[in-house]
Amino acid sequence: MSESEAAEFYGLLVPLAGERLLIPRACVAEIAAWSEPASTVGAPPWYLGAVAWRGQAIPLISFEGTMGQLIPLASSRSRIVVVHSLAKRVKAGSFGILTQGFPQLIRLTADLVKPDPTRSFSERSAAICSLRLLNETPLVPNIEYLERIISEETVVTS
Repeated sequence: MSESEAAEFYGLLVPLAGERLLIPRACVAEIAAWSEPASTVGAPPWYLGAVAWRGQAIPLISFEGTMGQLIPLASSRSRIVVVHSLAKRVKAGSFGILTQGFPQLIRLTADLVKPDPTRSFSERSAAICSLRLLNETPLVPNIEYLERIISEETVVTS
């Protein structure tokens, strides 16, 4: 592998209500069609319920809700980004994030991506940081934090 190949990676730009997430492609299992989640009584508002994926129930969350923002409604353009559970805290092994449109696969290099010093996030935030990427500043999700709040505050039955 050349040095230039090692300095690039692929990511998904995921449309949310008002901003976008940048998720490393290796963390994403699939982009699934929208399906109505089975609701869970007593769950926090950001936990939308469980959806069927590959024969099992996985938790579906609103990233906006985990950031304390209004939770957008699903539309005909909504999709579910199925994310691998990195710390293996989520019982199903994966969880879904509601999108507000079609995610876009992009190739990233060090010269395209820069830190965004205008925003900072605590350790107890659903975002790790914001990056400058051409003309926008997508958020990078804190996947381990998301796994922790899903496992602590919800119960998904398979």
